Amino acid sequence: MKDIDGRSALACGLAATSTLAMADSAVAQPYAPSQGTEIAPGVRRVDLGKRESMIPAYKTVSMRDVVYQPKSKSMNMGMANDMVCHCLEGELRVNQGPGKDFTVKKGDVWSCNKGLPENDENVGSGVAIMRVIDLLPT
Repeated sequence: MKDIDGRSALACGLAATSTLAMADSAVAQPYAPSQGTEIAPGVRRVDLGKRESMIPAYKTVSMRDVVYQPKSKSMNMGMANDMVCHCLEGELRVNQGPGKDFTVKKGDVWSCNKGLPENDENVGSGVAIMRVIDLLPT
């Protein structure tokens, strides 16, 4: 095993620090309590972007985050369009109709089709963020 000098140790430390900083930048960014539009008590929608789709069945794709404060809930009697959802932070209980209950945690992904009901509740102790990619038809 080779001995390393102070300069080599410092270089290794800086490399490790920059790697950790890069990994940390992939973490969800917290939102201010008033950011976005309130859609239910303690639930806010933050629109992130929109562009034309290359998927033939869809004209446009858009992305938004839905931010849930602890114990807050949202209800949707029928989705307006198909979508893919991802739990960016926290823990949500999802109900997509009778017998279709599941809990998602950070990193989980699920889908919803047009007309499907969905009721979501933050069941964790911190803020939960659901990222939604809307698939908007032609």
